[in-house]
Amino acid sequence: MKSITRIYFGTLIALTALWLSVNPDIFGANDFIGFRNLMVQYTGFLAIGMMSLILFLSTRPVWLTRRLGGLDKAYRLHKWLGITVLVVATMHWLWRMVPKWAVALDILEAPQRGPRPDGSAMHWAQSLLLEQRGLAETMGEWAFYIAVALILVALTKRIPYRWFAKTHTVLAVVYLVLVFHAVVLLDFTNWATPVGYVLAIMLLVGAVSSIIVLFGQVGAARRSTGKVIEVEYLPEMKSLEITIASDGGWKGHRSGQFAFARFGDDKESHPFTIASAWGDGMSGLTIIAKKLGDYTNRLDQTLKPGDPVVLEGPYGTFTLDRSQNHQIWISGGIGLTPFVAWLEDLVANPTELEIDFYQVAPQCDDKLMARIKDLAKRAGVRLHQWRDARDGFLTGEKLRNDVTHWHKAGVWFCGPRQFGQNIQNDLVEAGLSPRAFHQELFDFR
Repeated sequence: MKSITRIYFGTLIALTALWLSVNPDIFGANDFIGFRNLMVQYTGFLAIGMMSLILFLSTRPVWLTRRLGGLDKAYRLHKWLGITVLVVATMHWLWRMVPKWAVALDILEAPQRGPRPDGSAMHWAQSLLLEQRGLAETMGEWAFYIAVALILVALTKRIPYRWFAKTHTVLAVVYLVLVFHAVVLLDFTNWATPVGYVLAIMLLVGAVSSIIVLFGQVGAARRSTGKVIEVEYLPEMKSLEITIASDGGWKGHRSGQFAFARFGDDKESHPFTIASAWGDGMSGLTIIAKKLGDYTNRLDQTLKPGDPVVLEGPYGTFTLDRSQNHQIWISGGIGLTPFVAWLEDLVANPTELEIDFYQVAPQCDDKLMARIKDLAKRAGVRLHQWRDARDGFLTGEKLRNDVTHWHKAGVWFCGPRQFGQNIQNDLVEAGLSPRAFHQELFDFR
């Protein structure tokens, strides 16, 4: 979380500092209209800069996601930036529109307009941009309305995933419109300053990223194909265990990583944690899909052995750490998936580790639970089957009373976000280093 917090605030501070260094006159504006014009420019620069980073993150750059701590953290940053763009773009629109409304209502005196600039005295580029100003303002305004609607759709979890996925494609088109808006309406004098140089780079990166999104090339280099071998419904967990055979393009994964999968004729890929380890001689993987939304709710009715699969990945850094001698694993519900892969890894490649695994769930499928018990026994992992109805809610205090070496252990959590946050807060307050707590943020909306 610290990495994405640093990049989030670092982006805001860096763009603001750059703007103010080139436009210090914002502090000495002599009239409201002059101040308003500078604020329109500043908020526009800030909004398009963050949108450029959002589009870049949408391409899933591996080197950046690793630095952020995994694709789950990159998506969290993506979400924060999206919310901030919504706020800043609204401020940009209000700075532009409210003074006009105030003049129309006689609340504010209309500014005195000087003579129209003589185009012959302008640089040819400035004259060309000036001619496009009206079109850029109109297109930018409509693009703002569409972008606001799309961001709200993306942030509303009740809206089906397939519509959420489509918003990103449409937003790529909207972004390209806003590139035109930004190029035309940036104060021309800023183009020959660091503000102009940085903006040009951001727009180029964002435009290339938009084209990658529009042509469906996100993660193209990490795609492979395969087919479904087996589909087993786990009624107690309302989940599907899906076994996939690769056609040879899947080059392996680390235990705990996840992949995007597209089954049959579906148009959108969905993320699933891989519930199997990888080793020599293996040709496929297993995922467990919980029925959580419109897509996964119908998988058990539509998916069958032999269906083609397109895989993309692997992604993620929530992987087995063999350097930490004392470990505590905590899974909440379907969050057990990466730990199943970890257990398989430990069975295949034994290591002397002291591990307590808390498998927390209201109930668990008998067949899957028998498999987990067998793997834990063979891996030398102490398995704690924690059931709320019998044991109450698992808290940090109960964990500390149960595990004597908790203060020198690494803690790995995968499950409901607030559940993990509560345990982390308790353990850190009691003396655990914040760096010792690792949580998967498997939330892509």
